[in-house]
Amino acid sequence: MKLIRNFYVFCNIVMSIEDSAPKLPEEKESTSNYSSMSLRKVPTDLTPTTITLDLSYNLLFQVQSSDFYSLSNLKVLILCHNRIQQLDIKIFELNQELRYLDLSYNRLKVVTWYSLAGLRHLDLSFNDFDTMPLCEETGNMSHLEFLGLSAAKIQKPDFQKIAHLHLNTVFLGLRTLSYYEEGSLPILNTTKLHIVLPRNTNFWVLLHDGIKTSKILEMTNIDGKSQFISYKTQQNLVLKNAKTTTLLFNKVDLLWDDFLLIFQFVWHTSVEYFQVQNITFGGNVYLDHNSFDYSNTVMRAIRLEDVHFRIFYIPQDRMYSLFTKMDIENLTISDAQMPHMLFPNYPVSFQYLNFANNILTDDLFKKPSKLPYLQTLILKGNKLETLSLVSCFANSTPLMHLDLSQNLLQHKNDENCFWPETLITMNLSFNKFADSVFRCLPRRIQILDLNNNKIQSVPKEIIHLKALRELNIAFNFLTDLPGCSHFSRLSVLNIEMNFILSPSLDFFHSCQEVKVLNAGRNPFRCTCELRDFIQLEKYSAGMMVGWSDSYVCEYPLDLKGTRLKDVDLSELSCNTALFVVTIVAIMLVLVVMVAFCCLRLDLPWYLRMLGQWAQTWHRVRRTAQEQLKRSVQFHAFISYSEHDSLWVKNELIPNLEKEDGSVLICLHERNFDPGKSIAENIVSCVEKSYKSIFVLSPSFVQSEWCHYELYFAHHNLLRERSDHILLILLEPIPSYCIPTRFHELKALMEKKAYLEWPKDRCKCGLFWANLRAAINVNLSDTGEVCELQTFTELNEESRGSAVSLIRTDCL
Repeated sequence: MKLIRNFYVFCNIVMSIEDSAPKLPEEKESTSNYSSMSLRKVPTDLTPTTITLDLSYNLLFQVQSSDFYSLSNLKVLILCHNRIQQLDIKIFELNQELRYLDLSYNRLKVVTWYSLAGLRHLDLSFNDFDTMPLCEETGNMSHLEFLGLSAAKIQKPDFQKIAHLHLNTVFLGLRTLSYYEEGSLPILNTTKLHIVLPRNTNFWVLLHDGIKTSKILEMTNIDGKSQFISYKTQQNLVLKNAKTTTLLFNKVDLLWDDFLLIFQFVWHTSVEYFQVQNITFGGNVYLDHNSFDYSNTVMRAIRLEDVHFRIFYIPQDRMYSLFTKMDIENLTISDAQMPHMLFPNYPVSFQYLNFANNILTDDLFKKPSKLPYLQTLILKGNKLETLSLVSCFANSTPLMHLDLSQNLLQHKNDENCFWPETLITMNLSFNKFADSVFRCLPRRIQILDLNNNKIQSVPKEIIHLKALRELNIAFNFLTDLPGCSHFSRLSVLNIEMNFILSPSLDFFHSCQEVKVLNAGRNPFRCTCELRDFIQLEKYSAGMMVGWSDSYVCEYPLDLKGTRLKDVDLSELSCNTALFVVTIVAIMLVLVVMVAFCCLRLDLPWYLRMLGQWAQTWHRVRRTAQEQLKRSVQFHAFISYSEHDSLWVKNELIPNLEKEDGSVLICLHERNFDPGKSIAENIVSCVEKSYKSIFVLSPSFVQSEWCHYELYFAHHNLLRERSDHILLILLEPIPSYCIPTRFHELKALMEKKAYLEWPKDRCKCGLFWANLRAAINVNLSDTGEVCELQTFTELNEESRGSAVSLIRTDCL
């Protein structure tokens, strides 16, 4: 009860306080809550900026001006459920901002009034006033919207003082009512009148006057102890000057006959909407239901909710007929444990029927009924089992909205369904439907709810639902997203909590119109098959409901718990065709590059050289270290082309090796060891020679063997010396005649000076002097150990060349 009261108070605060300016941050924090603290006095340490002060459910006996004079910004003051016996409203004269004052559920007997012009909500209900606590100052509160009152006696003069006020709500919370002067309530000028009745109250006179008072009348605590019999209801069934269009009854405990009398009375008033909540019936039935007068009414809707029955005897067919014969638009009987409903055999005007949360069975549809105006039918929470019976019943109506959720419905393949063409909304959730339900759906359906069933797939042979816009198929057993080949206009799809591992491509190809997709909380398998589904959110931002927290990998195990958006599935790894094309393209590029290297950079030659180099390196590594330590024995080793051999033998060697024998020349004809390979002889001679002389000519650059020799000499793997090579240009060599693989020769000729053989014989003396000076060295001083470098063994096929190239680097 306390929670209900607090909620009611909160709602009234929200409705009553109007403040066009937005609240400042300090205002939002200026709430002082001292509720339920057993206080006997108002706290003295209240913050001056306090806007809302809650002192409810305490032990306050009195309040005084000193308690609130410092709270100049106070707007809401809640003092309900205390023990205050008297109050002087003047104590709030300094609280000019006060808008909401709740003094209900106290022990007030006396109130001294003072006009609070800005007050909008004042609640004095459930107090101990003998008469209404109203005076002229109350009538001066022109902004008052809600007024709660209580008194043991209600008289006309009391309400005359506030008759000119236009109130939204008058709340009469009565603890006792010993006297009521008939005609008092209609004096009030209010939109809504809510009366909480005490026991032993003259209910009929209050109902009679209440209907004349306001458009909305609510009455609470109507029980069988009310004085029904004392009021001559039979002579006062017709009411004039009625205002009420909406009548609400709460907490009703009546005999069925008394309730029937109330219905008959209300039927002939101005009431259009009649709602009864939390009603309990009891007793035997004596009145004749056939005497109910259904004529002369403006009633449009009747709503009975949360209906309970004590043990009593009542013919059910009479009770059903009582309501179904009413010529109204809307009828609701919910939470009533009603097992059946009978409709008359003539057409009735119902447009809206709500029989939710009862125990209706298929028997409801076995008898024909005439409902030519029915548009909405709600049968939620019953015991229905056969969908085809419901379709036959609905087919005779212009039904538009049908709610069959929370039943036991099923559909078998051999059952035919006949739905009206007008049906556009169906709720079939929380039933026992399997895949066959798709064969029993109206063709023009637009909104369909099938969540919480036993559907495993959407059959391909189902009818085409071309008008379907929203489909909810969550909490089922589907393993894939349904394609839209049968739902061409589908725009909203909810398929969460199924067993979808990897959505198929059919969904992405056929469901182009889907704008909202809820597929979260499925056990996704994060493989390449899921890549298109993950990309869907990137290309359609905001389309996926619950993205990304509800979309988590379940498989494989190493990705379990990972959000889909954090999974990296690249296009190359998932697209087989693209992967093959990429590999082929790379291979083609490699082939082109290899071909280019072979044609332009002489790659095969380098490969052969590398092989022979490796062989020589291994052979030299096996040689004992002491065998590699030798002294320089020759001044020079000569490399030349066979075409230039005459010049070498007739000019070069005679001029270097004169009769004194001061210059020793190493030649392959006389110094190579026949028992060794060419590569090993080259290494040996280079180690024994101080210089290597190359005789350059066009024939030299055309000789592959000369190329090998120059390559070995230039790439010494053992040590590096910059002056061990001498170049003799025997004949001019145009740059375009030098092959690309002779880049070592080009580099040497660009950075190293060379001797050019003069055509003028007179200049030959200077040439030989320079050459002898370059190689002239005392061999006895060059005994340093020369460490053998690694070279490539020459190919045996190159033995046709008569020239060898040696390089020495003596430390």
